[in-house]
Formats: sequence, C-alpha cells, structure tokens
Amino acid sequence: MTHDPLTFQILWDRLLSLVEEQARVLVRTAFCSTVREAEDLSFGLFDRAGAMVAQAATGTPGHVNAMAATVVHFLDRFPLNTMKPGDHFMTNDPWLASGHRHDLTLVSPVFHAGRAVALIASTCHQVDIGGRGQTADATSVFEEGFALPIMRICTESQLHEDIRLILRENVRHPDQVEGDVLSMITAGETAAAGLSTLMTEFGLTDIDALSAEILARTEAATRAAITKCPDGTWSDSLTLDGFGAPITLHCRLTIAGDSIHADFEGSAPALPRGVNLVLNYTAAYAAYGIKCVVSPDLPNNAGALAPIRVSAPVGSVLNVERPAPVAARHIIGQFLPELVMNCLAQAMPGVVPADGASCVWTAQLRGRVEGQPFDAVFFNAGGTGARHALDGLDATGFPSGIRATASEVVEAIAPIVIWRKELAMDSGGAGHMRGGLGQVVEVGTRDGSPFTVFALYDRIDHAARGREGGADGAPGAAWLASGSPLAGLGQQEVPAGDRLCLSLPGGAGLGPPESRDPRAVARDVADGRISADSALKDYRVALTPGGDVDDAATRTLRGEAAT
Repeated sequence: MTHDPLTFQILWDRLLSLVEEQARVLVRTAFCSTVREAEDLSFGLFDRAGAMVAQAATGTPGHVNAMAATVVHFLDRFPLNTMKPGDHFMTNDPWLASGHRHDLTLVSPVFHAGRAVALIASTCHQVDIGGRGQTADATSVFEEGFALPIMRICTESQLHEDIRLILRENVRHPDQVEGDVLSMITAGETAAAGLSTLMTEFGLTDIDALSAEILARTEAATRAAITKCPDGTWSDSLTLDGFGAPITLHCRLTIAGDSIHADFEGSAPALPRGVNLVLNYTAAYAAYGIKCVVSPDLPNNAGALAPIRVSAPVGSVLNVERPAPVAARHIIGQFLPELVMNCLAQAMPGVVPADGASCVWTAQLRGRVEGQPFDAVFFNAGGTGARHALDGLDATGFPSGIRATASEVVEAIAPIVIWRKELAMDSGGAGHMRGGLGQVVEVGTRDGSPFTVFALYDRIDHAARGREGGADGAPGAAWLASGSPLAGLGQQEVPAGDRLCLSLPGGAGLGPPESRDPRAVARDVADGRISADSALKDYRVALTPGGDVDDAATRTLRGEAAT
C-alpha cells in the first residue's frame, strides 16, 4: 500500500509529533536532573521488526542511534507474539544498549484492536546506578553499577515488586531511579495509546506499510545525498589525553556510490579504565558525524542509518568485550563525529567546521553536608569550532546536544554553590572565522565541606585543531582554587574550604586570522571575547584608545598598501 502524498505527510508529521510530545513528557516528569534539566535521553517509535521509524528531536545522538540498534535484542529475548498489553521491558546492558549502565532503556509494545502493531522505546540517563558511580576509575564493568539484563519489568502495567525492591537496594538515590522508571513506563503507555488513536482516526489496522514507506523514502534520500559526494577513501587520526597517557584514534572513511564505511582499524587498544566504548556507541556517534555533513536535513531513522557502516577491531578502545569498564565512554565517543568529519573535510572542502571542545565536561560531585549525603551532576560545554561562514558557538554541547543545567537549579537540588560561571576570554582559536569560547566554572559545597570529584575531562593536553590556517583553540584545565592542578580523569578529593575550578577548552579557528574583518575583531574586544593584546598579536588589528579600529596602523601591521 502506498499513501497519497498528502496523507503520507500528515501521518509522518503526526508520528514525529507523537514521539516528540512523549519525550517532552519524560523531561517534565523526570526525577533525575540529567533527564529533567539536561535532556539526556532518547525516545522513538519502532516497527514490528524492531526498526526505528521515528525519533524525537529531544535527546542525544549517543542515545538515539544506539537505541536504534537495541530493540531487536529485546525481540530476540521476547518475541512480539509473546508480549501482552501492559508489558514493559528494560535493560541497562552496555553491549546491547547505549554503552554504559547509567542508561536505562525501556521497550513497550503497542497494541491496536488486540494485536501488537509497533514498539515504543526510550533511554534515560541516571545520576547514579550504584557501584563506583560514573567514573573512569573502574577496572571492570562489575564495579560500575547495578546490572539489569533484558527482562520484563511490568505485567498488566504493574511494576514487578521484586524488581522494584532490588533496584532500590542497589542505588544511592532510589526515589530518583524508581521515579524515572515509572516516568518511562507512563510515557511508553501514553505514546502507545496515542498511536492507537491515530490508527483509528485514519482507519489503519497496522503501520507496516507506513513504516516500510517511511524507511524506504528516507533510505533512498540518504543514498541520493551520498551519491553527490565524491567516491574515494580518506583517513585521519586524532590524539586524545587518555587516562594517564595519550591515546590515538584512526579512521579510514570510504565513500562508494551510495554507501559510506567508517573503519577505525588501528585505533588504540582497550584501556584498563572505564573510558572504553562498545560498538553500539561507536557506531552511534560515527554515524551522527557523517549525517551532519552528508544529509543534515533528512530525518533520522533506520532508513537513514542503513547506508552507513561502522567497524572497529574487537578489543580496541572502540569495540571492547565484556567485562571491560565502560562507564565514562562518552569521553572518547563524543570525539568520533569530529574524527569522521575531518575525513569528510578532505573529500568536501569548504563544508566541515574546525575542531571544537567536543567532549562535555561533567561536574560529578559526591559528598556530605550537615550529615546528609549528596550526589550532584551538571554538564558544561566548551566552544565549537569555527564554521566557513560563521564563528564557532560559545559553551555549546556539540555533538552531544546535552543542555547545561542552570546554576540556580544545581544549587537548589544539591548543597553546593557555583561561585563562577563565565565565558573564557581568548579561548576561541583565532581565524578568519573565530572559534567558540570555552567557559570557566568554580564550584564548592555550601558550608565548605570536603567533597569528591569524578573528573571526566579531555583536551587538557591536546587542544582543538585549527583548520585552513586557523589557530588552535585554548586547551582546558582543572585545578583547585588553592592552586593544585587536577587530573582530567579519575576520582579526586577537594579538601575542606577548597573549590573545584574548571576552564573548558575553546573551539579552533578557521582561515588565516589576519584576514578577519577588523571591525569584527573590534566588536569581539568590546564584547570581552578577545583581548586587545590578542587583537594586535593574533589578528594584526590595532585599536584606538576608544576601541575603534586604527585603520592606518592595521594596514601597516597587515602589510597592506595605503588607500
């Protein structure tokens, strides 16, 4: 069955609206701040075979694209014909889902007229799931929290009491985790009811034909976009700070006709600490980077992902085997879009931005104030790389899409004070287009009590690289307010009366700095984005005492003839 264009577009828009509405419901009803404030989640509709048909725009690529490969594992364990109305299934298995145990993935069947017609899935990140917490210090996955294999957690919409009790017993904040599980169940049931209502309205007995048409159209459009790219193979490498020693990732990207293959052969071997990636997560972020360049305007579903293949050697840091530790997998994973995009930059000059901070810096704090324990998490972003027609974005979470949590909210939910949070002058790399700025954050407990920080930072030793003559972005740094430096990864202590200080990396510049419009440089100085010293040294722009461009002095600095 093929729908007429108008009906097809209405149905497609309604499906997108359905999943987006329920993703927003998750945000509004979540107990955990990572979901409620940072929108660290995903929500999607899947067909009877477990293929993702529609996804909510709300969420992160690591969750969405990993979830796209997850639902088939639920169907292997619980075939659709064994599911009943009111069933809900859940796992946090890193190798089957989104790469670490802090993410809970729920799958719910959709019934219409007594028949299972589709599946709803969501993934939500938890502040705590037991174990050590979200830290890179673990040496095996067994240290990284409560393990939930794929299992039925609800029958007839009732959460199994034994599972509920086991879950509560294994986490530090049971009300938060249980509340989020109930929120996910409610969103799944509400979405299922909404889909059934939609089917009744349009007289559909199933969505098989609609799903097939959506996926076929998306795949065809994606393949058509790929064919516009040149055929060939391009390679690039990226060195990151690593845990105690630098690690290097390699990518060999091949475009052949209407398909793309990203191969990470030669990347560093698995590490004995929890920064490793499962292949699901590697593929999720690599595919996202490809899509950003090749087909950014097309919807993301199984059809969009079908022409993209991602491979990494088993046993490498990008494809680890059980029981490798994986809790902090985003430290490396969020650099993969940058790596594949740098390969594509060679194939398609003038399209890809310069490197950015890439990895979100997580302030994961644990302590005790006035006898009460607390765990606090809030996300911070550095600058993105400059684009060919625009400067980089300041303090923006790309590629993760994770939102920053407002300081007032953080201080309301935990006994901490954010003493400083400001953009870092001169942190964006100089260029014809300037890199986005990083930021400086300073945080301590309300009463000066000591606390633990689980550092999850990179680009301290390896700054974002400039493109086409642009300068590198500023590297990051972590230290105590008393002056002692902190490592980028690992559990560390902040003594009583001291504070944690972070300076997040800036994005790199693009194009020669001396070709930047002097008026734009003057505006940046006036706005506090760059210093007058940087204007003179990096951009060769002289300013008057009033902040205007000194045209004659600037022409002399740039070696230009007088006009």
